[in-house]
Amino acid sequence: MTIEWSDTAEGVDWTALSEMYRLAPLGNKSAQWLETAFTNSMFKFFVRSGGAVVAAGRAVADGVDCAYLCDIAVHPDHQGTGLGKELIQRLVDRCRGHRKIILYAVPGKEPFYGKFGFRRMRTAMAIFENPDRAAADGYTE
Repeated sequence: MTIEWSDTAEGVDWTALSEMYRLAPLGNKSAQWLETAFTNSMFKFFVRSGGAVVAAGRAVADGVDCAYLCDIAVHPDHQGTGLGKELIQRLVDRCRGHRKIILYAVPGKEPFYGKFGFRRMRTAMAIFENPDRAAADGYTE
């Protein structure tokens, strides 16, 4: 099947994308939440196969100092095909010129992202909506 890349949100089925994130698994993100997040992101990619979105990712960026890669997901049927690697590389390439590119990853995926030059930060901190859940899931101490 042909793989098609898009860097716009035109024609995205947000409900189907929400289901893809759930299956990836990258959590429960409502269609409305995803539409708002992707629309407000400077860079975004959607990967389609047979018209359906099978991978997506975005970067929040200010254009000069900081870019933040997030919500990178690949449908389980397409994991291991190289789509995730290409998605990360395309987002990193779009973010070039920023002084720093930050990535927020699922615990345990650090070796994968290290292949792109990402390194652990010693000073990163966060305020989570649900701090107990973030600690239980391994995101915070």
